[in-house]
Amino acid sequence: MALARSFAITLAGVAGRLVEIEVDLSAGLPGLTFTGLADTSVLESRERIRSAVQNSGFTWPGSRITVALLPADVRKHGSMFDLALAVAVLGAAGTLPATAIESTVWLAELGLDGRLRPVRGVLPAVLAARSAGMHRVLVPAGNAAEAALIGGIDVLAAADLREVVAGIQPGAAALTVTRGPRPEPVAGEAGGADLADVVGQPAARRAVEVAAAGAHHLLLEGSPGAGKTMLAARLPSILPSLAEDEALEVTAIHSVAGLLPAEAGLIERPPLQMPHHTSSMAALVGGGSGLGRPGAVSLAHRGVLVLDEAAEFKPSVLDSLRQPLEAGRIVVHRAQGAVTYPARFQLVLAMNPCPCGARKDVDCRCSADARRRYQRRLSGPLLDRIDLRIPIDPVSRADLMADDARGESSRSVAGRVLIARAAAAWRWRHQGWPTNADVPGPALRSRQWRPARTAMAHIDRALDQGVLSARGCDRVLRLAWTLADLSGRDQPGPEEVLEAVALRTGLRPAVPA
Repeated sequence: MALARSFAITLAGVAGRLVEIEVDLSAGLPGLTFTGLADTSVLESRERIRSAVQNSGFTWPGSRITVALLPADVRKHGSMFDLALAVAVLGAAGTLPATAIESTVWLAELGLDGRLRPVRGVLPAVLAARSAGMHRVLVPAGNAAEAALIGGIDVLAAADLREVVAGIQPGAAALTVTRGPRPEPVAGEAGGADLADVVGQPAARRAVEVAAAGAHHLLLEGSPGAGKTMLAARLPSILPSLAEDEALEVTAIHSVAGLLPAEAGLIERPPLQMPHHTSSMAALVGGGSGLGRPGAVSLAHRGVLVLDEAAEFKPSVLDSLRQPLEAGRIVVHRAQGAVTYPARFQLVLAMNPCPCGARKDVDCRCSADARRRYQRRLSGPLLDRIDLRIPIDPVSRADLMADDARGESSRSVAGRVLIARAAAAWRWRHQGWPTNADVPGPALRSRQWRPARTAMAHIDRALDQGVLSARGCDRVLRLAWTLADLSGRDQPGPEEVLEAVALRTGLRPAVPA
């Protein structure tokens, strides 16, 4: 009897867990048996790893092979286990030294010819290996750059199984991947999109700046060609770069989704997702077969989710955003279990005021009922979670043809946003709220943080008139604090509260006598 063990990682969303693989060779009819909740993708590795071992020039044991995946009560899925299974079999057969196998986490899919094929989720898998106390991982060459982003653990890379067998021997430092320097993030960059490209629309530009400064959700409503999509797509360009822990989190989600290029580094800028209005609920919030993959809300984590032509989305799809908007995460339940993905994003909705999308109201061919039905496709509970609601008028000919038509650049606006966010982070540092949008309503209404009575008069009047709900009151207070941060003031005054009410409702309540 011969026994060997190796280690791999199983992922549930972006959370990984160390799996110990034990392989036992015993007398009996040749065959390979799995125990320990292996799913179909793991069970199918039987023929893959046997062909890979034989085609790499090694002998496949002619014994009964029993594989135990431990802990046995945790489901294992994916092709990431191929290499760990192969080296454990070779270790049990005496081809590889047991000590070299046990000190490494093996993460690769095997081709029939022994090639190490890249897999999804390498970055969170390496993070899980480091958290479990492992000191070395081996990954395919195609995943080497991604794995090397994680410090505190040695990363080895190989192209095929033959190179693995030769390279893990003592002194095989040629497989070690060195971690390159991390580039410094640059504020105001987002794939070349610049806020200066937007012509006119000073009120809408102001709203986008306020949304960025406080991490507020935004609704832009106006006729086609007014610049709604351009404004929404340029919101990430004025957001601060991600902190290192945020960048790791965002990069891990894209790694699990299989959207991380082979040579990509950390995603250091806030991501932008703009799904089409025909997208399904699973595409938006996550799902699919097995435990489910991350959807657009998770791919937009720490960034911006833009729903252009928002009223064209199915109402059920739009309402599926309500829970992640409040919780900052999405839990996808399936028969095989539940998986949690982060989903803390800024939502931007852009829509026309009516189905026909006429540039001017006088040209609109829609009946009043048709306009109301169109706008009711965005439910009240969803709209109540939107902080800013901005009507956008068509761009005038004078603005379009002006010699100085280009507005203020993203870099310039990003500087003010960064200062405002720093002021908010300092104010809420003891409570742990990074932005004004994260502050709960009871804190905003408390005696310590509530604006002065003269400023609160605007909110009181809006509440009495039914213009604001209780949730809307809290969101106006958050907006007021963001406006104060942009103005460099220590507390919101009447001007900030009045502007906040206008940004929230589009109405300016009269100041009570």
